[in-house]
Amino acid sequence: PSDFDAGGVVNIGSCVSNSHITGAAIKIANIFANLPLRANYEVIADYILNRVGACGVAWGAMSQKAASIATGFNRWGVPVVLGPHSSKYRRLYISKKGEDDWRVMDGRKKEIVDTQEPSPEHLKIAVESKERAMVWIAKLCIRKNDTPQGRQIKLYHYIDLHKKYIGGLPDDLHLYIRSQRDIPMFFRREVMEYLKEVGWKEKPTLSLPTFIGTYPSKVSIEAVIR
Repeated sequence: PSDFDAGGVVNIGSCVSNSHITGAAIKIANIFANLPLRANYEVIADYILNRVGACGVAWGAMSQKAASIATGFNRWGVPVVLGPHSSKYRRLYISKKGEDDWRVMDGRKKEIVDTQEPSPEHLKIAVESKERAMVWIAKLCIRKNDTPQGRQIKLYHYIDLHKKYIGGLPDDLHLYIRSQRDIPMFFRREVMEYLKEVGWKEKPTLSLPTFIGTYPSKVSIEAVIR
């Protein structure tokens, strides 16, 4: 149905109307965090990357325009899942999960914290099938500021889709569980057994993660807090 609700589809126009979707993500930072929009690109993009559970999908035959739209979403901090045709442009933003630095600034304590959590793991990734795309979409919606209830929902979708389309539990599931409160109730027994096998330990939960303050910038950490 054409409803702005779960399971609904809204036709916003041609492909260049994607700007409306970007605008929705920008407004989240303005409405919920009270961050000013004017001349504040760096802070808004940082907010979206670290605190808005959004993921874009650019599928099908990839034109240069579609590829540039996907990159435009990346500039705002939104990860994008691409179809197999996108590989011809040779532009992917992929991390090395076990080697990269996943430290962020805790905006409330003003301390750098090693979250050990690759969320989001990649900014732009190409997959070969729609089944793997669905799994990646669920995974790339995970953010470091998720509440325990929100993380439960996201992990439920990630586990459910992984079991359905790939098989078994995800091999990186332990990286996204900060405490036992994050574990979906439906999979709790199975996940707890898996966590014991891999030697899982609790990780910090942040309510205001940000990259501002972790690199040279004219923007101060105070600009993130409202």
